[in-house]
Amino acid sequence: MTQLATLFAELQAERERSWAPAQLQANAAQRTELIERYDPRQHVQVGERVGPFLLVASTGEALTRDTLLAEGPVALVFFRFAGCPACNLALPHYDRTLRPALEARGIRLVAVSPQLPERLGEIRDRHGLGFPVASDPDNRLGKALGITFEPSDQPEIAPGASWIGAVTGTNSWTLPQPTILVIDTDATVRFVDVSPDWLTRTEAETVLAALDGVRAAA
Repeated sequence: MTQLATLFAELQAERERSWAPAQLQANAAQRTELIERYDPRQHVQVGERVGPFLLVASTGEALTRDTLLAEGPVALVFFRFAGCPACNLALPHYDRTLRPALEARGIRLVAVSPQLPERLGEIRDRHGLGFPVASDPDNRLGKALGITFEPSDQPEIAPGASWIGAVTGTNSWTLPQPTILVIDTDATVRFVDVSPDWLTRTEAETVLAALDGVRAAA
């Protein structure tokens, strides 16, 4: 099966064909800066416990930590927003490659974005995703986990401008770094992988191999 890295390489190749040089340079500079700023010690670690949280599904359903974990371990896939091109490659890929294998292990998959819940339904409907898509209001969970970022260059916002805070509905520059987090029923982190470069994301087999390794060591 095609890997996520291949899909992102194809996306980047298309951008190199169609984007202006200045746009390509700005995009590359943003990604390079996030890689250089990334410190893995600043986010949640395997073995730590995740505190209570509240997510709101695109259907309006409240998803708390305890209600999710009452059904078994949960894997949270953090993404930017419904219109993000890379996210529109990653989420259906995870639906094909990761969700079935997690479900076979008794682990539920939920995708999480700071975008308002009423705007998130479009990405689930567009791809017919087999897992819930939920909003993290005000990035509260993302901030608690230490996985959020803001660009260092924040230009002045013109009225009606299409900036990230307007796109997400949060009125904020803050976004989560693409992250996969697996939480056990006791709220302990079993797996975490954070991708500071949004065009480099966790492959499904990386998650599954790590979970199988934990199970074998138990």
